[in-house]
Amino acid sequence: MVMRPLWSLLLWEALLPITVTGAQVLSKVGGSVLLVAARPPGFQVREAIWRSLWPSEELLATFFQGSLETLYHSRFLGRAQLHSNLSLELGPLESGDSGNFSVLMVDTRGQPWTQTLQLKVYDAVPRPVVQVFIAVERDAQPSKTCQVFLSCWAPNISEITYSWRRETTMDFGMEPHSLFTDGQVLSISLGPGDRDVAYSCIVSNPVSWDLATVTPWDSCHHEAAPGKASYKDVLLVVVPVSLLLMLVTLFSAWHWCPCSGKKKKDVRADRVGPETENPLVQDLP
Repeated sequence: MVMRPLWSLLLWEALLPITVTGAQVLSKVGGSVLLVAARPPGFQVREAIWRSLWPSEELLATFFQGSLETLYHSRFLGRAQLHSNLSLELGPLESGDSGNFSVLMVDTRGQPWTQTLQLKVYDAVPRPVVQVFIAVERDAQPSKTCQVFLSCWAPNISEITYSWRRETTMDFGMEPHSLFTDGQVLSISLGPGDRDVAYSCIVSNPVSWDLATVTPWDSCHHEAAPGKASYKDVLLVVVPVSLLLMLVTLFSAWHWCPCSGKKKKDVRADRVGPETENPLVQDLP
């Protein structure tokens, strides 16, 4: 009994001019979304059909003779609910649920109306990781200021943005010149008055956000504990030693390679010489 009205709706969509409207709906993985079936004032729905248009064309839900039906074989089977106002609820959402959807409605006078919707499903943003790096001064004299680089990182989530916030003040943004690599790295100069100032890295996408907060002054002028090296000590020791080892390796390769062939040739000549003597030639008495 349902097949005949369904085919008639598809013919309406294929043959008659239909008013088409479009909208974008955003949601996140694990959540749910409501696709609203908007229609003109006074439009009394007699029949309706919800379909997925992309990435695959599938029948999702229908409304015929006052009956709501969602038990159609599709990737949303068991995750689709058609409400009495003909809005379609989908959930829990998965990462592959993004796509285009349409609802075709016919009123009691036989006039059709189609609405298209684009659904974009995003992963929820995880908590970022913030690392503090201290710029090493060339002179050994202690400085009252501390140049700090804050690096913020989050897994590769689509359409993610980075921003920074200075806490405990009314300043909710940073100067553009102090940001690097699309906002992932923040360069700041701290003084003794910034001892308790905290900075937060905020990562966000169109549907979620999270943050991590650090107090960078704790890493400035931090004395290394007995038996432990500070960040500055590691840079001052590891970098020169690495360069020295690299130079020694290059010098050794340059020094020994030209001589290696000569040594092998001399050894071969010494070994072959005695063997080439004529055994028939002997000293006469």
